Amino acid sequence: MTCRKALTVPSGPETTAEAAAGGPAADRPTEPRTAEAAAGGPAADRPTEPRTAAAPPAGGAPEAAGRSGDPAPAPRRPPGPDASRDGRADTDPAPGAAGSGAAGAVAAAPSVPAGERPGRRARLAGFARREWRRSALAAAGGIALGLAFPPYGVWPLSPAAVAALSLLTRGRTARQGAWTGLVFGVPFFLVLLKWLHVIGWDAVVGLSVIEALFLVPMGAGLALTSRLPAWPLWAACLWVAQECARDRIPFGGFPWGRLAFANTGSPYTPLASLGGAPAVTFAVALTGALLAALVLALWRARAAAGPAARRRALLTAAVPLAAATAATAAGFAVPVPTGADDTVRIAVVQGNVQQPGMDFLGRPMKILNNHVEATLRLAKDVEAGREPRPDLVIWPENASDLDPYKHREAYERIDRAVKAVGVPVLVGALVDHVKPGYVENQGIVWDPRTGPGASYTKQHPVPFGEYVPFREQLSKVITRLNRVPRDFYPGDHTGVLQVGPARLGDVICFEVAYDEIVRDTVNAGARALVVQTNNATYGRTGQPEQQLVMSKLRAVEHGRAVITAAPSGISAIVGPDGTVRQRTDEFTQDVLTATIPLRDDITVADRAGAAPEWVLAMVGVLSCAAAIVIGRRGRTDEKGQHP
Repeated sequence: MTCRKALTVPSGPETTAEAAAGGPAADRPTEPRTAEAAAGGPAADRPTEPRTAAAPPAGGAPEAAGRSGDPAPAPRRPPGPDASRDGRADTDPAPGAAGSGAAGAVAAAPSVPAGERPGRRARLAGFARREWRRSALAAAGGIALGLAFPPYGVWPLSPAAVAALSLLTRGRTARQGAWTGLVFGVPFFLVLLKWLHVIGWDAVVGLSVIEALFLVPMGAGLALTSRLPAWPLWAACLWVAQECARDRIPFGGFPWGRLAFANTGSPYTPLASLGGAPAVTFAVALTGALLAALVLALWRARAAAGPAARRRALLTAAVPLAAATAATAAGFAVPVPTGADDTVRIAVVQGNVQQPGMDFLGRPMKILNNHVEATLRLAKDVEAGREPRPDLVIWPENASDLDPYKHREAYERIDRAVKAVGVPVLVGALVDHVKPGYVENQGIVWDPRTGPGASYTKQHPVPFGEYVPFREQLSKVITRLNRVPRDFYPGDHTGVLQVGPARLGDVICFEVAYDEIVRDTVNAGARALVVQTNNATYGRTGQPEQQLVMSKLRAVEHGRAVITAAPSGISAIVGPDGTVRQRTDEFTQDVLTATIPLRDDITVADRAGAAPEWVLAMVGVLSCAAAIVIGRRGRTDEKGQHP
């Protein structure tokens, strides 16, 4: 396409408001100038609107925008659904996107003298006027995504929220997409992590902002790739890439809020056995992006001129509709292995705590005595014939708040309970490390004849909860960190333990959220999984429910029964198909008994490992690179067509 160069003033500086705002006129040689830039906004946001001069030429009378005798500006490249090779905003804005016409922009723009750049306050004010509607919609989408997770658990909101973010970033600049990602992410994590208010609302806000920062590059990437063909596919890959990064950094990452964890009882769940949590996230995000494409297609059909054009637009809408349906239904075609190679009868003891909150431990030995008493009652029921004798018993994390190797009283209480029930007990205990100032979070196999034996030490202590990074520096500023008097020392091997007749895989507390820890445990030979956890600090806040759904996903992902044991609840027994077969209430003393399957086969997800996640993440990153290259090439080609 050829263009004619618009007439400019023959002498003096640029005479438009855009030049006053610092924008080089040469970058857009065929576009009439606009006062929008004077307000601090990129004119490219509305590429098809007419431009209007708003500032007089330096040292002269005002210049008419379209005076007689001036050659007419060359026509712009016609807009299209996925146009914008030059990297500017798409000319097919999302339905409901905030934006006013050029006249409104001119009326709102403050008068700026020629050659003078508007101040930061004026630019921010202009940005706020342009973006507040879009920002409000993004925040609403983030809140909706938070409601998809427990304790609310409205999983259909997860693809709907993805669709909303896709529409709001569609055709935007990378900077605008980044801002939209941030205002989507902050309220999402505020809703998701409000259980941290037990520690302090500053912790809720601080962690929410840190986690939301990962959605900033994702939002920019969504904006960039929205101009590419097959953009819903790249959008889904970007969601996987965002979660991949957030699961690993900083300090080992924080995987809370993955789309997969909102979909542990949805049609997408069986996909976990093929590609783990990343496969579920990908399917949910792909469905959401395709729904956004469907909305755009229907919007075009509504605006189409004539019945024939409307029919063609509706036929186009059938493609994303069919693809979204296929992505949602794909899970029904995936078999979930549940057949048992063997079985074992277990008992899960929930002894309860003295009080919820930060001081749940209460007086020394209180929690330990609660679990001893509950186990002794189980032993009496067995002796009386009211309950079949289990093959093994599982206690939760921190069931012993004192090191049984150093405190004789704790040792004797545990030993008494184990001998009374007559079977091995997996005991959660805090054990002093050989290095002064450190403690280990362990699961110890306690035999009724030989006493304590093999153990597993938690590999991934929680930063700022179980250890304090940069303790010497931060403790001077954040005195609350002194409530963590000793750092937990990380273990160096998986938690495969022979507990009576069963080879169990032990993971402790938040470790259930990390793909590689659970996967390595299963691949090392675990026939069933145990999650020893302690959620007493966050009781009745929704956090125990959020952690329980992770156990449900892991059951399907690895084809293993998952036993969750918590001192104050929620303790549960989950089948290999992800169904919760038994569970306790919070802050009650209870014992669960059941026969669970033991399985030897591993799933496709176990064999594939992290490869699907890395492939999808790299595709997302490369799609952004491709969008940048194509955008630059388009601008170069367009400039080269001018004399």
